[in-house]
Amino acid sequence: MELMGLLNYGLFLAVFIGIYGLLALGLNIQWGFAGLFNAGIAGFFAVGAYTSAILTSAPADGRLGGFEMPFFVGWIGAMIAAAVIAWPIGKICLRFRSDYLAIATIGIAEIIRLVIKSEPALTNGARGITGLPRPFGDFDYTTSLAAYLVLVFVVLAIAYVLVERQFNAPWGRMMRAIRDNEAAARAMGKNIEYRRLEAFIFGAALMGLGGALFAHFNRSITPEAVDPMVATFLVWIMLILGGSGNNRGAILGAAVVWIIWSMSEIATDQLPHEYAVKAKYVRLFLIGLLLQLVLRFRPEGILPEPLRGDLRQTKDSGPH
Repeated sequence: MELMGLLNYGLFLAVFIGIYGLLALGLNIQWGFAGLFNAGIAGFFAVGAYTSAILTSAPADGRLGGFEMPFFVGWIGAMIAAAVIAWPIGKICLRFRSDYLAIATIGIAEIIRLVIKSEPALTNGARGITGLPRPFGDFDYTTSLAAYLVLVFVVLAIAYVLVERQFNAPWGRMMRAIRDNEAAARAMGKNIEYRRLEAFIFGAALMGLGGALFAHFNRSITPEAVDPMVATFLVWIMLILGGSGNNRGAILGAAVVWIIWSMSEIATDQLPHEYAVKAKYVRLFLIGLLLQLVLRFRPEGILPEPLRGDLRQTKDSGPH
């Protein structure tokens, strides 16, 4: 029985790594490729989660929803809704410098969170939306977790391949050029505002998909799940630690940070109650300490952004 519990916990942990891997990939498109300081990840996460919940949940009195659509329709709807919300936000906020952009996106994420809490006709208010269908939810618990894990990893793999192709394509090189030298890119005739908006929308769509995966895994979504600590700042730590500009680094950072975050919770829960409550802050200390060590000794992250030009020069200078 204890072995089965460890297996279930490992599967549970891996599912969340996959979901956070999607969020980190979305942030990597915005920050790693385009240099856009989006501090409102929680807002797009919430839009995706609630959109999928509304589309796939059973009928309920007093709130929008009850369409009972298949889960994949909800996931597609989550991406579309997050992208649609990102368009006007990007049109307005991307005119700001990076620090003002961060402040603006934090404010917008808080507005979305307050709307979620105060609009019961749309989101059921503080009670949230429950009873969401989980794919393979009719199986026994362990089999259901394993099947959902496979599904999450398939979605993550597809997203990784598509984002990596864009990274290596002319679009990716253009975005890095805009990020590194906006004046030179503009002189080459690039539409800076339009391209940045593209990156912002693409990244937001992945964040919305991550929110939908989270909601269906928990079979519910409530305003408490849209906590900026775990839905925004933890994702930033994952990307910085793993390596901004490197898609594999983003996923690796998600795995490392979430394992530490979860394992530290297990450790603190073993303490007496009066100490366990205080020891919760140790989790933040451990994550902060790890980030400081990485920034001190590997400021580019565990897996730095690959420098295509340097690689080509190395190959060209090799033996002929």
